[in-house]
Amino acid sequence: MFVAGGSGVIGRRLVPQLVARGHRVTATTTTASKLGLLKHLGAEGVVMDGLDAASVDEAVAAARPEAIVHQMTALSVAHGGKPNLRKADRFFATTNRLRSEGIDHLLAAAEANGVSHVVAQGHASMNGIREGGWVKTEEDALEVLEGTKAIHHLEDVVVKAGGAVLRYGGFYGPGANDDQIRLVRKGLFPLVGDGTGYVSWVHVDDAASATVLAVEKKVKGVFNIVDDEPAPVSEWLPFLAECAGGKPPRRVPAWLARLLAGEMAVGMMTEGRGFSNAKAQRELGWELRYPSWRQGFKDELA
Repeated sequence: MFVAGGSGVIGRRLVPQLVARGHRVTATTTTASKLGLLKHLGAEGVVMDGLDAASVDEAVAAARPEAIVHQMTALSVAHGGKPNLRKADRFFATTNRLRSEGIDHLLAAAEANGVSHVVAQGHASMNGIREGGWVKTEEDALEVLEGTKAIHHLEDVVVKAGGAVLRYGGFYGPGANDDQIRLVRKGLFPLVGDGTGYVSWVHVDDAASATVLAVEKKVKGVFNIVDDEPAPVSEWLPFLAECAGGKPPRRVPAWLARLLAGEMAVGMMTEGRGFSNAKAQRELGWELRYPSWRQGFKDELA
């Protein structure tokens, strides 16, 4: 198995699960300083630049994998890893390139080296099409948001190549949402408007286990990798604050939040859509450790 982006939030949970199931794993990182981490996780570490076609082809050719998993992002380094939705184009710039140029390089390397299956990281948290019901399936379109347009390209090319796209929900768990929790504890993560926008969450270990199944079963198409309980911000944010030991979030009117955080943040918190995981459970045989963020938040913040 070849995990591109093995030192990231999901990669760190995915590699040990693959190794535990008997797979030989080559995992990539952009910096030599993380090769020791990858070795500790049980993988053979390789430095690779996902935006350089030659670097990608060389790494894949050397590994000779049966499958490639795309987990490359640059969210942990963009502006110190702190989301800036007022400047979404800048915050997501490199990640967007990894989801467009990067996936193109991986698919080209897969074809050139006889790799039959590719699984890629997509996104399904608040970005369902903002019309109709509040919970979307894989058949529903994604909302085109600034900063996430590249996901449309990724889904198109991976599905056409016979691979699978895993639309992960909002991550929580080890190393996944530490900045968010700090803001919640400080009372700096307000409830915008009535908090009617929906979010779908997934624990990072559940996201990794679904990825293992997608690789082993060689599934094709798009899958929502989210927990069983999509919920509006008005439900999960006060609960997260309580679990984190913070005060109940203060309410900010949408017009003020629009000035402070931008249109994208307001839209997500008031109009965002959640997602159904029925297809993933049915076709992958996926069983979640945390079917609901309620228990997951409690356990992670205990």
